[in-house]
Amino acid sequence: MSNPMRRLRQYTWSSLGMGPVMVLAAGVADLGAMSHGLPTTIALALALVVVFGQHARYLRLAVVGTRPSGRWPEHLATFAVALASWGVVTASASNSGLWCMLPAAVIGHVALLQRPRARWFVVAAGITATILVAVASGGDYGVPDLVMNLVAMLTLVFTEVLSLWFWGLVQDLDRAHDTAKALAVAEERLRFAADLHDIQGHHLQVIALKGELAERLIGRDDDTARKHAGEIADLARTALAETRGVVQGYRRASLGTEITNAVGILAAVGIETSVEGDAGDVPAPLQPLFGALVREGTTNVLRHSSAQRCTVAISVREREVHVRLRNDGGAGRSAAEAGSGLAGLRERFAAVGGRIDAGTTPDGFELAGRAGVDR
Repeated sequence: MSNPMRRLRQYTWSSLGMGPVMVLAAGVADLGAMSHGLPTTIALALALVVVFGQHARYLRLAVVGTRPSGRWPEHLATFAVALASWGVVTASASNSGLWCMLPAAVIGHVALLQRPRARWFVVAAGITATILVAVASGGDYGVPDLVMNLVAMLTLVFTEVLSLWFWGLVQDLDRAHDTAKALAVAEERLRFAADLHDIQGHHLQVIALKGELAERLIGRDDDTARKHAGEIADLARTALAETRGVVQGYRRASLGTEITNAVGILAAVGIETSVEGDAGDVPAPLQPLFGALVREGTTNVLRHSSAQRCTVAISVREREVHVRLRNDGGAGRSAAEAGSGLAGLRERFAAVGGRIDAGTTPDGFELAGRAGVDR
């Protein structure tokens, strides 16, 4: 889970718990102001602890996405305790609407654990039962009290339901973002595999045909057989060279095309990319090399970071090309240890007298390459 998601989960949990904690504190204070006698006061205090203890427990399960089944006897027992407490208070002269929040808390956490269709039935049935208990208690309970308590109960229940709904929506979006990143990496792999197939499939088919032909000609036309054998060797060397070209990026498109591909791939996963400088300023012999740098940097952003923005900067100064990829997401692990991709880039840049630098910066991560233009 990314840091923003962890922070949002903490915020959701704290915001869900804030209301019940305030109600619990107010309930304890209200007990001191009432004159029910010690046994009733103790019973009401225990009811507060039981109801809000269960409430906190099930809120936590709802936040982590767990829906325990077979808990209806427990829910009904807790709701009965809450209704009994509410009935005792409403029957007294010190009618306090604060205590309607006990059944509201039970309604809230039970509703959160239900499917959407059943959720609103639980809310309607629970609030109806709560109002009926208040009306039947025989206390001084008028229409204004009814309206005020109904609004308070609905506020608590709907706040909790909407908070969990929003949290679930954000989780779905985060999973979709991860899926889009995985698909972008898979698309790049398929593109590479297609190039490799185009090269090796053609050459290997021709090599196989010429090999069979040479085998049939041995002893019948040795000169032609030797000619085919020589062509097989040439084809194998050509296939090897072109395969190396694909692996090293020399058969890929220009730097400008690679940047365009990178912008499209990153945009597909919600990463805003800006380009500084002109890829056309990079000499043609160095275009494939820096194209490979951009491609590798893009793959690392997709795999190892949680970036929101990425910048590709191109400059040519003092007869040296500089290309930098910066992102604000850092790296999930050291990019210098991210596999053979950067190691291979370092070797290719070293072969032309250039170098690769990769590491964290105060605002994220940077992959930079440079090479002389006269090479």
